[in-house]
Amino acid sequence: MKKGISGLIVLIIIVVVLLLVVSWGVGIYNKIVPLNEKVATEWSNVETQYQRRADLIPNFVNTVKGAAEFEQETLTRVIEARAKATSVTVDPSNITPEQLQQFQAAQGEVSSALARLMVVVERYPELKATQNFRDLQAQLEGTENRITVARNRYIQAVQDFNVTVRRFPTNLTAMVFGYDVKPNFTVENEAAIAKPPAVDFGKTPAPAAPTPGKTSALPDDTKSAAVADPAGDLLKKGY
Repeated sequence: MKKGISGLIVLIIIVVVLLLVVSWGVGIYNKIVPLNEKVATEWSNVETQYQRRADLIPNFVNTVKGAAEFEQETLTRVIEARAKATSVTVDPSNITPEQLQQFQAAQGEVSSALARLMVVVERYPELKATQNFRDLQAQLEGTENRITVARNRYIQAVQDFNVTVRRFPTNLTAMVFGYDVKPNFTVENEAAIAKPPAVDFGKTPAPAAPTPGKTSALPDDTKSAAVADPAGDLLKKGY
């Protein structure tokens, strides 16, 4: 009789311990899930803002092209960088370090190409004075700010998630349900993420003064080359 009671007590203790362990595991799982969803949401916001910038580029290039037809190399670089960036796809449910690095590199090329274009634009005050250009420039600047905010929020979301799945004993539940640390944006200078990219126009060389009696500073062969309009051809192809 005593053995039966002792066995029942042991069984009850085992069941209680198992219930406590399961309850603890469920609590940890319910903590990890929203953190994981937060990362996915913030990544979606990052992609949305980068796509917004990509959607603005064709109109911006066409506006600049109308006043700076011979700056084809700069315009073409912008279009090609945009085409490369939009072709990079990332699986939000399983972002790998390689995917994120490729995405970041492609978007960095777009930022660099746009920065070079803005330096070129400084040589054309008549272009900067147009309402259409000012509107597009303001939209691009606003988008760069939104990109910075979205990146910062994604970085914070990933940090919160990674800290949770690495911490003991939470990492045990994370391993059971297949949650692993997620890759994050990396920069050489972490402070650079805190602000959008800036372009220093102060060092832009002044345009050469036009020669009296001439209607254009470009030689005839340069004008002919401009007619080819490679940037326009890329835009027509849908890049």
